[in-house]
Amino acid sequence: MKKALCITLVLLTLFLSACTGRGTLEETDANAPVSVEDKRTTAAATAKIGATSPLTGREVLKPAAFKVNDPENARGLSTQKIEHSYGVAKNGEPHDISKSAQKYFESTGYKVFCYDTNSTEKVLYLTFDCGWENGCTDKVLDILKEKQVPAAFFCTLDHIKSSPELIARMINEGHIVGNHSAKHPNFAEISRQRMADEILECDNYLRENFGYSTTFFRFPEGAYSENALELVNSMGYTTAFWSCAYADWDVNAAKGGDYAFEKVTSRLHPGAVVLLHSVSPDNAEALDDIIDWAKQNGYVFKALSEYKF
Repeated sequence: MKKALCITLVLLTLFLSACTGRGTLEETDANAPVSVEDKRTTAAATAKIGATSPLTGREVLKPAAFKVNDPENARGLSTQKIEHSYGVAKNGEPHDISKSAQKYFESTGYKVFCYDTNSTEKVLYLTFDCGWENGCTDKVLDILKEKQVPAAFFCTLDHIKSSPELIARMINEGHIVGNHSAKHPNFAEISRQRMADEILECDNYLRENFGYSTTFFRFPEGAYSENALELVNSMGYTTAFWSCAYADWDVNAAKGGDYAFEKVTSRLHPGAVVLLHSVSPDNAEALDDIIDWAKQNGYVFKALSEYKF
């Protein structure tokens, strides 16, 4: 009996690894391994429930609460860490790694995806991960406003607290401010209760200071487990991974706008969820041309909220 159980666990691990297989560095280095905390101390002041947020003009929302189901994971959902990988898309086609990952996500029945397999349009979903501010986000927002392109900004709580005016601008200009957790921990290595607390802390700060809440979540480091997927799904969140990205988070390795333009446009494909980092000056420099190129080649930018399961 024990031997059969061990064999079953090994096979499950191999299956999950194949679904989200890790490949070369270029395929797996797109998501920053940690957030660098912004050291500024500016923060929004919490308003009373029913009052108007001075940052967004929205009515302050009541804090959310959530009781974790099966907090000890008595069901034995797998806690095996999976690091999302996407592969380098070429010739307008997602990489086989992305295809395998998407098939796995669809097989779970959870609200999670890395690219759109349902749309008949050449749709793109533009997303940014935001762990700290490097002076580039205002330019990114200026371009998105001029080009009338929606985006999702997945922000950590540290970033939200240190850059309240930027967060308010994202909200007021119609973008999604996605939940990227409070402290950016690896969700495959923490308890179900800690996962819920990380998400709630970030969400409640947005509710209480910006009159805003979201149902979109992105795992820190792109690391998760079956246990984590189930917990996040049980909280009513949709998890957005990605199928198009490049190593853009290291600001000390900037290579210029032309480099960013080539990397991103060469990897676009219909249905792509594009991951960029808002700290990158290369992205800010190239974004205008990336959007123009995509539109000229028949792509349509949509908000994550338009994704249909």
